[in-house]
Amino acid sequence: MDYNEQSSTNGYDAGWQHIDNGINGYTEYSDLTGGFESGNAVHTTMSRLKSLMYETVIARSFLFMVVALLITAFSAYTAPLYLLKWLLSGYYNIYILFGGELAVVLISNWAIAKNNTILTACLFTVYSYLNGATIGIILLAYTGTSVAAVFLMCSGMFAVMAVIGLVTQKDLSSMGNLMLMGLIGIIIAGLVNIFLLHSSGMDLLISVIGILIFVGLTAYDTQKIKESVRYATTDNINTLALAGAFELYLDFINLFLKLLRLFGKKK
Repeated sequence: MDYNEQSSTNGYDAGWQHIDNGINGYTEYSDLTGGFESGNAVHTTMSRLKSLMYETVIARSFLFMVVALLITAFSAYTAPLYLLKWLLSGYYNIYILFGGELAVVLISNWAIAKNNTILTACLFTVYSYLNGATIGIILLAYTGTSVAAVFLMCSGMFAVMAVIGLVTQKDLSSMGNLMLMGLIGIIIAGLVNIFLLHSSGMDLLISVIGILIFVGLTAYDTQKIKESVRYATTDNINTLALAGAFELYLDFINLFLKLLRLFGKKK
């Protein structure tokens, strides 16, 4: 999912620009009047502050993602049988479940736009738990050994692409847009295959393309978190980190499910 951080953070960007303009003007004045060292001191302080915010947003994004994955793992281990029993108790329950997850995502977008950290964190926790219960039902069809192997494979691929997203100097925006269009394409193709084609070959192709898409999105979303730091203030660091963690979490989960579909061994 793609959060529209630009619309919700223009104020922060303008704030940073105002500060930078003021610093630049003060530095020029200092140079004209004999080169006061205070101008350099202000620049140094602001540079250190931005560096600290950068490290904080990046670190907390990955920390929150790991916490969400732990919640998902706990839910997948404890909740699937109860959820399955509930789903089988009424045909409409499946729609309630997916409708609830969609509502959580939409409200999360609103909470992030409003910089409501507590609500965003609560919704992220709820979504992680619900998602874990749903994934737990899927995992019942696979052997524990293959699930563990796929998880390690997914973790390694995710880590490599996240590092690439952090260190690369190349703008990945065009690749990210292409990946998002591809994501829409495989969702549509998947629905057509489920309801019309029922083709195992198409299912295999969708899984392979999906792996490539989520590998690319991991690098793109990581770079986007790095870029979001320019909108950071002391008031919205945690919200930005949660927004980034949400996207990384979705990348990891979807990559895991595609790999499981391709390499998992069924019971």
